[in-house]
Amino acid sequence: MALRDAVQKAALAHRRYGYRRITALLERGGFVVGVKRVRRIMKQDNLLAIGRRKFVVTTDARHPFRVYPNLAQHLELNDINQLWVADLTYLRLEREFAFLAVLLDAYSRKVIGWSLARCLDHRVAVQALERAIGTRHPQPGLLHHSDRGAQYACYHYVERLERIGAVLSMSRPGSPWENGKCESFIKTLKQEEIDARPYASFEQLETHIEEFIQEVYNSVRLHSALNYCSPLEFEQAHSPRPAWTPAALSFLRHEEIYSDV
Repeated sequence: MALRDAVQKAALAHRRYGYRRITALLERGGFVVGVKRVRRIMKQDNLLAIGRRKFVVTTDARHPFRVYPNLAQHLELNDINQLWVADLTYLRLEREFAFLAVLLDAYSRKVIGWSLARCLDHRVAVQALERAIGTRHPQPGLLHHSDRGAQYACYHYVERLERIGAVLSMSRPGSPWENGKCESFIKTLKQEEIDARPYASFEQLETHIEEFIQEVYNSVRLHSALNYCSPLEFEQAHSPRPAWTPAALSFLRHEEIYSDV
């Protein structure tokens, strides 16, 4: 009964958590329980989260700007500020749309820059980038990955990245899974914050997004990819190395066809 009560309280407090994250919360609370038992209890009590379609293609890559190959897929990350991932999305208000640009550190999944605007142009992306640069102060060799949208390929955005010595990387057209970390954050934001309450004004939305990013997503939300730690906990446990180096490229190695003679 104590376990069922704890499951119900955790599921109601975190309505978008699946049974794996609920299990991690219970273990933090002192319970010794497996994911199968938690899933069975949540299924019996009708507490399982409802999944949605994963990806919706919204990026228009038809523009005259230069595009870059996808280098992020070959990186081996072992420190922060080695790979930043960026994306744009729209948020529906009662009477208008708002557009959100975000940047995440791919190593810790922490949101390091974001910007909200009423129109979709390069300025919202550049503002998010400036916030990330001011927060993290990256060194030359950082890899920046995004989709091929005009906001990320335009002169203003590319020139700002080149000034800090960053290397550009972009996903292929119609391949949002190649920027999966940002897509995952956007899905979480919409399910756990945007869909949870109606927003009457742009200013109200801006206030609650900042609150969600800083006080929930970065600080306390458990991430399965981080062994059920929050991004802040993960960065504190994996402090930066004494000498920062760019991420190494890793390619599949194949056996030589001809032996050395």
